[in-house]
Amino acid sequence: MQNSKIIIVGAGGAGLVAAIKAKELGASVTVLCKQRPTNSQTCMAQGGINAAINSADSVELHIQDTLKSALGKADSKMVELMCRAAPEAIEWLDKIGVPFSRDSSNTIAQRMLGGASAARACYAQDYTGLKILHTLYDQCLRVGVEFVCEQMLIDLIVEDGICRGVVTLDIRTSSLQQFHSNATILATGGYCGLYGEYSTNASNTTGDGIAVALRSGAMSDGLEFVQFHPTALKNSSVLISESARGEGGYLLDSNMKRFTDELDARDKVARAIYDKMIDGEDVYLDITHLGEDFIDKHLPQERKLSKLYENIDPVDKPMPIRPVAHYSMGGIQCDNQTQTAITALFVAGECANHKVHGANRLGGNSLLELVVFATIAAENALKAPISQITSDIDLTNNKEFIDSLFNENATINFYHERRLLNSTMYSHVGIKRSKTKLTEALKIVEQMSQRVEQMGVLDTNKTYNTELVEFLEFLNSLYLSRQIIQAALKRESSCGAHYME
Repeated sequence: MQNSKIIIVGAGGAGLVAAIKAKELGASVTVLCKQRPTNSQTCMAQGGINAAINSADSVELHIQDTLKSALGKADSKMVELMCRAAPEAIEWLDKIGVPFSRDSSNTIAQRMLGGASAARACYAQDYTGLKILHTLYDQCLRVGVEFVCEQMLIDLIVEDGICRGVVTLDIRTSSLQQFHSNATILATGGYCGLYGEYSTNASNTTGDGIAVALRSGAMSDGLEFVQFHPTALKNSSVLISESARGEGGYLLDSNMKRFTDELDARDKVARAIYDKMIDGEDVYLDITHLGEDFIDKHLPQERKLSKLYENIDPVDKPMPIRPVAHYSMGGIQCDNQTQTAITALFVAGECANHKVHGANRLGGNSLLELVVFATIAAENALKAPISQITSDIDLTNNKEFIDSLFNENATINFYHERRLLNSTMYSHVGIKRSKTKLTEALKIVEQMSQRVEQMGVLDTNKTYNTELVEFLEFLNSLYLSRQIIQAALKRESSCGAHYME
């Protein structure tokens, strides 16, 4: 165990938790990340992290709420495992220094989020994910985790069905690198970035890890379940946290009338807003009645974001909002030990389907999931049998693939194709779907795939070639879009986030 070499791909919350746990258990740990360790979608989990730690709540209620929200598509044993581990997860985060907000008795403050039967979300103002992420990074530095940044995952090194490491593109030089290991943990995040401007995610959240794993022999599960967050700012898709509604915010239509239960399950609230938009109405999130002092104490980020991106101070005026893609509940299939179909390849976080969200994720469970299952992934990665780590492999095929992408004679601009893909996914594979829409979307994706040979990278400079990186992300988006649409077509009846008209 102490001689284990663990490679972790991804430096969001799941990757950093796995790194800390594996390092503390004696492994040699290297974290590979496409950007920088604190640049992650974990920051988007603003509202809180669920745990039944007060007398008005219980683990049993947490389990019931999660299963109810999942609409029968979650594994009850996995949900129970996660919910029972929640108090210990909060205790660990508190111990390593996460600056949780406190109540009058100096215990960790909790707020109500949608679908919960008690105030269960432990929070740090409305910066919960960000503050957890920064604390985890500080802890990684303290225990001596090695980071290699600006590495984009290209391939897995698989021998005889066993993952022995990864191949990456060094973004700084456009050269290929290989990293060998006894076990690999993918914590590469989800795929909502393929919805482009119709998503709270960064544009580079394109499911790279999922796409690479599937092409290498891993299996997918639940890709059709994409959660649309009800409240993103209308003109920028910047997330306004569920904490705004959890603290008492109202959803208003064009007549400034409330029209739905603000704390209902996310899929229901998103559809209610979407229906208003289809009818030509604007929808607003109103927190003016909470008062400036309360907003500045509990919702400072939401005020800042609204002023910055909408030029609206929510102390004085309601914020215009719309629902956009936020969280991918499906991902790489794994067992209860986070092991995939490929031996020695483990998964954690949003790239995985741990079977705890089902058809509709309960707000506050994403941060909990990554702490619980990244811990399990680290523990099991260290149990992978110690064997001779493979020497360098022949990367000729990978190099030829990268070289083939440089096409000075490209006749189709892939950025135009990417925008078409983004809009098609939102309009046809979005909040409301139909067999006709899905079939048309699949046709568009397949036609786009046939046009790939006419696309390419015009910039031949090898130093920080962002066009090359974005084209690779586009190819992953295109591949996953087909998988998502095909999964959606197989599920003919409505279920949670997969709503069929």
